[in-house]
Amino acid sequence: MNEGEMLFIKVPASSANLGPGFDSIGLALNLYLTLDVVRSDRWEVIPLTEDLKEFPQDEKNFIVKTAIEVAEEFHTILSPCQIRVDSNIPLARGLGSSASAIVAGIELADQVGNLRLTKQQKFEIASKMEGHPDNVGASLFGGLVIGCQLGEEVDAEIIHSIDLEVLAVIPEEELLTKSSRGVLPSTLSFGEAVSAGAVSNLFVAALLTNNLELAGKMMKKDKYHQPYRKELVPHLQIIEECAISFGAYGVALSGAGPTVLCFVKPGQMNTLIEGLKQTLPEMRFLPLEVDKFGSICSGANITKVK
Repeated sequence: MNEGEMLFIKVPASSANLGPGFDSIGLALNLYLTLDVVRSDRWEVIPLTEDLKEFPQDEKNFIVKTAIEVAEEFHTILSPCQIRVDSNIPLARGLGSSASAIVAGIELADQVGNLRLTKQQKFEIASKMEGHPDNVGASLFGGLVIGCQLGEEVDAEIIHSIDLEVLAVIPEEELLTKSSRGVLPSTLSFGEAVSAGAVSNLFVAALLTNNLELAGKMMKKDKYHQPYRKELVPHLQIIEECAISFGAYGVALSGAGPTVLCFVKPGQMNTLIEGLKQTLPEMRFLPLEVDKFGSICSGANITKVK
């Protein structure tokens, strides 16, 4: 990012796991975190939504802290900026708000510090920060991301040919990932692990061959996390029991929850929403599509903010 330049960063939301793809599968969604950035004499974050006003508005802001840490890894000190931040990604609802912030911070460091990072480098940094590659991979690359993180090594396949209509069913209450992970078992038996892996493998194969009914069947058969998290998100069981009859292919907890994601049959979105509203009137229903672009950065000349 050069003197006198305005930077625009746009990062999509994501849904991780999709049932049996625990900590390895992510789907980018068309909700966005956006940053308008200009150089300044000090770090200043200007939130454009009420939800974002609860976060620090200086260099202690998570996005800025992430950017500074990334730049320091490459022996670079970032020049301060004024950042106008907007987002329609619900916070702490399982739609990758923290992952999108990490990706935004990495993009900010790359552009302001002229780091010239490759997408793979950004992916490795983001996965290390997040602890798994699913959400950050989807936010970076767009589409469907199937990732594997083993130690320092992170690999992924990105599929942009996935066309899905999805419905996010969003409760009012938050659910922090730390709390949701606390109910998971520390180990699985060998037999359980083999069975869980088979479900996950078939789920991926069904997605790639567009056999969405089979994919939906596998979403419900997840053995990694959903059976344990249902005590925290009782509406998952309710939606699983009725969504198929209203026009869904399948249902899964979005990330750690509490949002539930439904794969929707063509032309059935309104029917599904109306059907679920009768059972869960307190929920928010958000029709979404797959984002196929991932994070985007662009710039234009502008004078420095004083």
